[in-house]
Amino acid sequence: MQPIGYPVNHALLQRYWQNFMATGSVTAVPGAEPDLTVIQSWQRCAPLSDPTVVPHPPILREPALQSLLKAQQEIITVSIPFMEDMHQYIEGSGAAILLADGTGCLLALCGDPVAQEMVQARNLGVGAYWSEPYLGTNALAVTLVSAMPVQVVGAEHYFRTFHKFTSTAAPIHDVNGRIIGIIGVVNSADDATSHTLSLVMAVARAIGNQLQAELYLEEANRRLTELNTIMESITEGVLTWNSVGRINHANSQAGRLLNLSPPSVLGLPLTEVIHLPELLQTALKNNHDLEDAELILDVKLTGEQLQTVVTLRGVWEHGRPVGYMMMLRPMAQVRRLVHQQVGSQAMLKLEDIFAESAAMRPITRQARIAARGSAPVLLHGEGGVGKNHLARAIHNDSARADKPFISINCRAIPRELIVSEFLGHEKESGRDGRPSKFELANEGTLLLDQVESLSLEMQSALLHVIETGHVMRLGSSRPIPVDVRVIAATSADLKTAVADGNFLSHLYYRFSVFNITIPPLREREEDILLLAKRLLARSARRHGQLLVLDSEAAAILSRYPWPGNVRELEMVLERAAYQSSDHVIKLMDLPENVRNGRVVMGRGPEAQPVLSASEAEREAIIRAGWACKGRVTEMARELQIGRTTLWRKMKLHQIDLVRFRNGR
Repeated sequence: MQPIGYPVNHALLQRYWQNFMATGSVTAVPGAEPDLTVIQSWQRCAPLSDPTVVPHPPILREPALQSLLKAQQEIITVSIPFMEDMHQYIEGSGAAILLADGTGCLLALCGDPVAQEMVQARNLGVGAYWSEPYLGTNALAVTLVSAMPVQVVGAEHYFRTFHKFTSTAAPIHDVNGRIIGIIGVVNSADDATSHTLSLVMAVARAIGNQLQAELYLEEANRRLTELNTIMESITEGVLTWNSVGRINHANSQAGRLLNLSPPSVLGLPLTEVIHLPELLQTALKNNHDLEDAELILDVKLTGEQLQTVVTLRGVWEHGRPVGYMMMLRPMAQVRRLVHQQVGSQAMLKLEDIFAESAAMRPITRQARIAARGSAPVLLHGEGGVGKNHLARAIHNDSARADKPFISINCRAIPRELIVSEFLGHEKESGRDGRPSKFELANEGTLLLDQVESLSLEMQSALLHVIETGHVMRLGSSRPIPVDVRVIAATSADLKTAVADGNFLSHLYYRFSVFNITIPPLREREEDILLLAKRLLARSARRHGQLLVLDSEAAAILSRYPWPGNVRELEMVLERAAYQSSDHVIKLMDLPENVRNGRVVMGRGPEAQPVLSASEAEREAIIRAGWACKGRVTEMARELQIGRTTLWRKMKLHQIDLVRFRNGR
């Protein structure tokens, strides 16, 4: 937006102004038409003000002005150096340099002293509004409306009092294109030149670019702060280095893992800080990523070794690696996470082991003593007596309670695989590495159920781990220190196995420190109903309904010899819970073999219930009732007694035929 041309024809501009003020329109001279933007501004100003008077724009008072200057501090701070450079460039030309905000309020003023005094003498200094409603047509006001650079010369100003001046202005835009400020120059009308407009445009663009650059820098710093916060918050150690191998970042977790100060290693070659394992060197050479590779890192600066899980990522730019990032997780942390996800979470304590019977009270005392120690424990007893439960209780009562509890059934692992499963193996080509069971249970407890099934080779390896506290994976020559409490459980006679050469005597002696034999359930009659109530309470939590035993069912449970011990009792009650229809477990909800006292025979004789003569008679009548479906004549014939005698005995034993006919 420029006046009619350079040099400026002031007389023609004066004629245009007079014509407009007199008639409201302008008759243009061909080839020297007036600036349409100026005419439009005159049209907006005409209804508002008399062009012959001296305008008095509003000026912000001190409190409001200071508040505005504080709010606009950023644009002021950025613009002042550019304004001073402008003044140095046009010094001596009698020009005043202005900075206004997006509403036309003047924020800063500099330039030749005479020009500054001229502006301030008309009350147009800092805090004054230069918009059209107050100062009519001027470059700053027109720029606010048109959002374009503008130069207003002499009589192009709406108010006559400004006809001896030239005002030049250009908008300062933010990243969204919104006008956030105006840079302007006021000088004599006789000194009007297009160079001033070019200068103002260049400075406005430079200020806008600087503001954008600072915005981007602030955003980058904010993102960098967020990134650093994330890097410090994650549990993994993080090391990054550039394409020439120099470390450019190490978070505090990496410093703790490597026992180094992160600032002290910045800029150092990675190979001077850490000896890189062969697997890591190969990955870097081939620009390959690594995912959860188990490695031993030798820290050169401290001489320490770190057993860790490493993830390696390349940082790529334009198809080539410009750096690398390595994430470190100590193996102890990985094992702890595995334990939290798949390890034992049971909080069974020794006080939860019911020991009302005289046979069990010594067992709990021995278990408490074992929980305070760290030597291996041998739990012996028939299948189903609760050896696993007692092992968990010993673990949870020990100082290792918050550490892993790993349970392994030795009989379930094929003999040809058992050494590999227990000892693990190193990473080989085409085969991932696997930690040993002792490493997974490090600082915790390892339960070996049916330990007699271990091969002699595995027994020897187990003895070595117990004695040395180190395990060596298959295919490795590196011993790994482990701290594991071993509990073995068996139902076999290990003394006989030792005598037959099937179990190492030295390993058996290792377990002799805490050798606990759990009595079968048939020798703990006082504990049967207590266990039943606990199992029913656990079933209630699982199924959402409370179950109780009636007296008849309770008597049968107490009398049954339980060859399957606690496990059999649990299964019987589980079945009875589904059979029951009114939340009360009755006699007929129990399995037939339990009701009748029949024990499923395995190898060798099993204990049978001892019944009194009265109980045997009652049991015989009940069996006949079920067999004959309550038909008395057939029942008497099967029992080889008369009908009258049968009726009398049924009344004596309180046996109702309806139960047999209704199937209950």
